[in-house]
Amino acid sequence: MERVKVYNEKGMPVKKGVGMFAKIFMDHFPLLPVEEEGRLHDPGLRENFVERIFTLKRWREVLGKKESRGNVVDFHTRHKLLILSHSSKHYQIMGKLVAKAKDLPLKELYQKYQTLLMESLYLKTSPKKNANVLQHLMGYFKDQLSSDEKKELLEVIDHYRQEYIPLIVPITLIQHYVRKYDQPYLKQQVYLNPHPLELQLRNHV
Repeated sequence: MERVKVYNEKGMPVKKGVGMFAKIFMDHFPLLPVEEEGRLHDPGLRENFVERIFTLKRWREVLGKKESRGNVVDFHTRHKLLILSHSSKHYQIMGKLVAKAKDLPLKELYQKYQTLLMESLYLKTSPKKNANVLQHLMGYFKDQLSSDEKKELLEVIDHYRQEYIPLIVPITLIQHYVRKYDQPYLKQQVYLNPHPLELQLRNHV
């Protein structure tokens, strides 16, 4: 995918090339998640890659249904916070696209949405981006949480942002409040469960 040796006119190698098969494959399937095998040893890159795969699977399930604007709106509603954790820019652009869904031909809507979706997930998450989403989630409980519970949750989010604890810690606490206070909107948010828990992809610091 990258850093393949390319020899200049003096016969000196420079690691700036792309493998022939990899380049043709990525050009032919520009939206398909791809990653270097060696880079998957990095916990953050591995999580991002697997997250993209499962999101593409869910999107293909939408493609397997009869085309409708409602299916795109429903998919976007469930994936909004996941998209936000990758790119606030794409979050805004995709929100506007879905809001104007009725003004676009169906095929154009599907194509534009699919491209923006995979573009957004290609961008890596970060503790700062995730902390922003976690605080956004916390806002749904402003009328239910006690002052002590709010303080605890803010501390946990801040500890995650500073990379003292893994993402699974604040996620687990928020999921507890989702069940306790029965938040129907948050129950459907893919961000809280983007891939199987047993993969333990959010357990790294």
